[in-house]
Amino acid sequence: MKASAFVYPWDVVGDPEAPERLAGLGVEQVTLAAAYHSTRALTPRHPRHRVVTAEYAAVLYPPGTRWAGRGLRPYPAGRWAPGDAYGAAAGALAAAGLEVHTWVVLAHNSRMGAEHPDTSVVNAYGDRYPWAPCIAQPATRAYLTDLAAEAAVRPGARGTELESLGWYGLQHLHAHDKTAGVALGEAGQYLMSLCFCPSCQAGYGALGLDAGALAAAVREALEPLWRGAAGDEGWPTVGKLLGEETAAVTRAWRDTTARTLQEEAVAAVRAAAPHGFQVLLHADPVSYHCGANAGVDPAHILSVADGVVVPCTGGTALLAPFAARAREGTVLAANLTVVTGMGGSPGTLAADASRARADGATELRLYHAGLASDDDLAAVRTALSTP
Repeated sequence: MKASAFVYPWDVVGDPEAPERLAGLGVEQVTLAAAYHSTRALTPRHPRHRVVTAEYAAVLYPPGTRWAGRGLRPYPAGRWAPGDAYGAAAGALAAAGLEVHTWVVLAHNSRMGAEHPDTSVVNAYGDRYPWAPCIAQPATRAYLTDLAAEAAVRPGARGTELESLGWYGLQHLHAHDKTAGVALGEAGQYLMSLCFCPSCQAGYGALGLDAGALAAAVREALEPLWRGAAGDEGWPTVGKLLGEETAAVTRAWRDTTARTLQEEAVAAVRAAAPHGFQVLLHADPVSYHCGANAGVDPAHILSVADGVVVPCTGGTALLAPFAARAREGTVLAANLTVVTGMGGSPGTLAADASRARADGATELRLYHAGLASDDDLAAVRTALSTP
């Protein structure tokens, strides 16, 4: 199977050995970050540094003229990726014979939430989630659609992978995160991720729900969880807590909002891209799930994009709903963590890849070549050379 390794520009820029090292893993492709959220990352082999701190969500190339005069616009990276760091890295990787695809993080941006708080998801208690732009707001949707097109279609790129193209909610590894004290489960996460910004309140109203009454119902439904109640059956529990009809309306609003944004963003990328440019989404086959792997309806998203990147570390069960809807040429990429210190298992990569193929995967994604130790990379080389 074709394999691609995730990398950051700072893994490559300033390290002349990086491109050949990556090519030597046995991958045909690299998925190179072009727009990324804040992070702190190790660079175990870089000759100039060992830790890179990306202080805020940024584009890793000079943003274009389309943003002039706009309130919502991407921020250029600071000293961790100055100038056209993406372009420099992409050129070096292509020169080593690697196919380069962009990696674009969209609805995940803490700096936007800090500087434009009205753009953020607002929960039923009135708390804002600054890392989570509300994808129902028209200005935010326009920003995300334009960012997808610009960041995805960089010079020389053969395709893109769009991450966080959907709802973000409570669940998020924020700085020094302290939210695990109550086991919310899937139902609680959904209820805590329902947005009550003015756009979402209007959306609920258009579907016949009173937003104030809905917020009160959500707070009431969550109360047992704060007291330590256990048990979670996912969506059936949401229906029990809110009432089946009310729960269905909230999901209809959120599903439609995410689906139309995904359609608009993919269309914008295709309009800007050369013929044959591949568009994939990082996706979860359960539409009410939030996060980097956007919750989607498999049949819908595979009619919009060329395929999906599916989280498979720990198991390949999430591939099945996509495999059931895949057509000839659909890309189903199994995303496997190969960093031992981050819960990955590079030593079992060959077996994991074989299992993923049996469950419908057509390609592999390896997270993350820049973060992995030398021993982890050696295990990847061995696995990818196994017939």
